[in-house]
Amino acid sequence: MIQACQPAAEENGQANTTVSDAPSCSSGMPARYASQPDSAATTAKEVSHEGMVWIDGGTFSMGASDAEGRPDEYPQHQVKVSGFWMDATEVTNAEFAAFVEATGYVTTAERAPDWEELKKQLPPGTPKPPDSVLVAASLVFTPPQQQVPLNNPGQWWNWKKHANWRQPQGPGSSIKGREEYPVVHVSWHDAVAYARWAGKRLPTEAEWEYAARGGTQNKRYPWGDEDIEAGKPKANTWQGRFPDRNTTWDKHAGLAQVKSFAPNKYGLYDMAGNVWEWCSDWYAADYYGTASTAPALNPVGPTSSHDPQEPGMPKRVLRGGSFMCHSSYCKGYRVTSRMKSSPDTGLENTGFRCVSSK
Repeated sequence: MIQACQPAAEENGQANTTVSDAPSCSSGMPARYASQPDSAATTAKEVSHEGMVWIDGGTFSMGASDAEGRPDEYPQHQVKVSGFWMDATEVTNAEFAAFVEATGYVTTAERAPDWEELKKQLPPGTPKPPDSVLVAASLVFTPPQQQVPLNNPGQWWNWKKHANWRQPQGPGSSIKGREEYPVVHVSWHDAVAYARWAGKRLPTEAEWEYAARGGTQNKRYPWGDEDIEAGKPKANTWQGRFPDRNTTWDKHAGLAQVKSFAPNKYGLYDMAGNVWEWCSDWYAADYYGTASTAPALNPVGPTSSHDPQEPGMPKRVLRGGSFMCHSSYCKGYRVTSRMKSSPDTGLENTGFRCVSSK
């Protein structure tokens, strides 16, 4: 079953879905590799702070303080982070292309699944699928032609052969003229490999939320509490009726070039909307409930993953929402919204940015 973003919670803070039908951002498919793809060719170079913003450390309240969040956004707890550098924008196609040219790196979406690895994660006796299925592919957003129920993301996600960062909509598409758009169809493994090559790393979930808040406390969005569709467009999200009708009030039907919207108070762009961004942490639905009363210093998340919706599939955290987020379905653009996905999953609405403590 193909899955995507979780529907928005009801006002009492409880998700309006059941465990059996609540979708996540996972592909609903087993991991394609038993371990991270080989990154021997991605030796770190000296880090450059060009295009990065310095963020002073501090203590903040992490997690939701209102009743709009999903259960995994509670309880709010105190966290302290040290100062760090963060990319002002999501990593762009041009930046990722430079990495690939320098290293010869091949992304997860460009690799055909290995059946010998796949079957290790499946029940014994599972028959091998046809070779036509075991091809390089990724998930592409394909809007339906009419209104559909929101409990089956397979109605708007299409597992498309040979879709990848170079061909975001599949064969025939390209990134020519889109060099300053965020790179997409990158797995967590791909993001880690790029960050290592750049001499950087992925942000922890705590660093990401601290940075997204821009020095504010208990605000719903990176710009404050004003509703996302009040005044001028503030982020690249979905307007109209998801998933079949987008009014493009924000001038974008899909991805937007980086820096298309105003930055937050730290000078960071697209900390809400455009693409979901990988963090370094494992995802555990109950992780916040294990936090101590004293501020945690530079937390790195749980030691392992647990998602009760798919307990057998380890997942990593994503933050920030995407161009597909809408209030009726996925309020991922809220500063406390958490999402999760298997580390080998690539989607048309998933990218990343890097940080550095050096």
